[in-house]
Amino acid sequence: MRITPLGEVILAHGRDLLAKAAALADAVDRFRAGNGRIDVGTFPSVSSLILPAVVGRLLEEYPGCDIRLSEVKPEDPQIGDLDLLFQDGRIEGEVEHIKLLDEHYLLVARTGAFPDGPVEIKLLDEAPMVGWPLTYHQRWLERALASGGARPRFVFRTAGHETILSMVRAGIGSAVLPWLALHGSDAWSDNRLSIHQLRPSPLREMYLHWSAERRQSPLVARAIDIAVEAANELANQM
Repeated sequence: MRITPLGEVILAHGRDLLAKAAALADAVDRFRAGNGRIDVGTFPSVSSLILPAVVGRLLEEYPGCDIRLSEVKPEDPQIGDLDLLFQDGRIEGEVEHIKLLDEHYLLVARTGAFPDGPVEIKLLDEAPMVGWPLTYHQRWLERALASGGARPRFVFRTAGHETILSMVRAGIGSAVLPWLALHGSDAWSDNRLSIHQLRPSPLREMYLHWSAERRQSPLVARAIDIAVEAANELANQM
């Protein structure tokens, strides 16, 4: 018996439909089991502190899950195909969000450079400072300082919080760094350094976003819960 040309077309499409049906059934099974894939967009501060807790717990609870991470440019963050997106500040589009924490920026200076206690931002006007190159976040910080009446004189710019702290220890200038950058560092116990709150305090808000148009898998829902728990633990230490 020979298959007609029309039969060959129907057979080819039938095989394709069967393959897609099998893939769909597999995806549904993985979804229900939580043993699926999750794509997460992030940025450095989250990547070093909150994200490891999320990844570690997910791998413990869902050993077969596929976790894919990528850093998202802060200039134009988009949820796109991501399941979750960490971002400082809220993003536009059809997204839902939860606020994770408020992160204050702190002044790090040589001991004795400023009186103990909070420091008025305006006292940093024309003061020698060490800072990051003019990245998105650094430009935001310098605008925040300017709004408080300070335009510091940056004597050195470098990428890396540890290098910045080394230059402050050397006495070349002070620095304004986010709390997460100092968390776990020896800056708090170094008698060569003093750490001060700023008045008013530059503040960035960290959010976790997800698409409002897609149903969350158990894996994504659990990742959100873990991220909130990790952020709360950090907030309690601030």
